[in-house]
Amino acid sequence: MTVLSAKALHFDELVGRLSANPLPADVDSCSMRIVRIAPGPRTPHLHPHSVEVMYVVEGSGTTWEHDVASQVGPGDVVVVPAGAPHATVSAGPGELVLVCFFPHADLATNTVDLGGPVRE
Repeated sequence: MTVLSAKALHFDELVGRLSANPLPADVDSCSMRIVRIAPGPRTPHLHPHSVEVMYVVEGSGTTWEHDVASQVGPGDVVVVPAGAPHATVSAGPGELVLVCFFPHADLATNTVDLGGPVRE
C-alpha cells in the first residue's frame, strides 16, 4: 500500500486547469488526477482511449458534454464516455476541485485539448 500526502502534490498548468498526478510511477493500469479549476471560460478536451469518472470534491459549476450542460456540486459523480468532448467550468467564487479517474495508464496519450467552443 502507498499513502501519498496532499502536501506532496505538485500541480502542473494545463489548458484552463491545474492538474496533479498523485499515483506512483509503478501504477500501470489506471491514471488519476486531482484537478483545480478557477472561475472563467474553458475550451473542451477529450479522452480517446477511455471513459473519465469525475468526483466533485469542492465548489460548484457546469460540466459540458458536447452541447449538453449539467450543474455539479460536492459529492456529484460525472461519467464521460470515451471520445466525448467535454469541459467543466467553475461557477465561482472559488475553485472547483475534482478527482478524475481513467482506466488508462498514460493520461498524456489519452488527452486531446480542443480549440473550442468556449464554455462558460
